[in-house]
Amino acid sequence: MEKTFSELEQLGPSDLIIYINDCIQHDFNKLVQLLYRIDVSEEKLKYILQLNPNEDAAKLIATVIVERLAATKAARASFSTANKIDAPDTVNNAQDEEELERF
Repeated sequence: MEKTFSELEQLGPSDLIIYINDCIQHDFNKLVQLLYRIDVSEEKLKYILQLNPNEDAAKLIATVIVERLAATKAARASFSTANKIDAPDTVNNAQDEEELERF
């Protein structure tokens, strides 16, 4: 079953590991597509898996996914608060237009 970003964020660590293991066993392509959609670095994931050959791969992949989702969520939050445009000030706009007309 395909999961959305919000569904993945709602999964607890053990449920995410179970989901990843299911993908590894039954539909590896779905896992690859998920990692691509989340924008997990293939090089980073390979490096982590190579550094930890005796660790559960699903647990390592879940950790990378959680980190990536958190980074994405933080980036969205920073852009949504940093890029808010205040309502235009009609008095200042009128003054600006008057100054432009003088030139």
